[in-house]
Amino acid sequence: MKRIEIYTDGACSNNPGPGGYCAILSFLGKEKIISGGESMTTNNRMELMAVIKGLEALKESCEVDLFSDSAYVCNAINNKWLISWQLSGWKTADKKQVQNKDLWELLLNLLEVHKVNFIKVKGHSDNEKNNRCDKIARDEIQKLQHI
Repeated sequence: MKRIEIYTDGACSNNPGPGGYCAILSFLGKEKIISGGESMTTNNRMELMAVIKGLEALKESCEVDLFSDSAYVCNAINNKWLISWQLSGWKTADKKQVQNKDLWELLLNLLEVHKVNFIKVKGHSDNEKNNRCDKIARDEIQKLQHI
């Protein structure tokens, strides 16, 4: 099974507002960049879209080290919140509806295909690939604002 590295980031202006996402996939020294945006969205949706689009780009089942600066995404997986949400009928611990259920369900399907290790990185620091993802995601917002 191939081992892939994916860095992801999402960004949003005004939250909600125009948003962008980016995933940088690395395998054997080669990179593929996937990015896009939405005219009215939230930061959390863009963080999830970056992860989903990165995993969707894989053509076969892979082992993935996925780096994200999103506590929302990493904690939902690593702290088993996603499992708890499913078991509780998509309710949070305080009995509210889980936000972004549609995207979490897409991600769950992808997690059945790929073995993904979610790694939380500090945002806006000295991590080159995270910083590149952030810039590309913000560039996607700029494209939307100049349409």
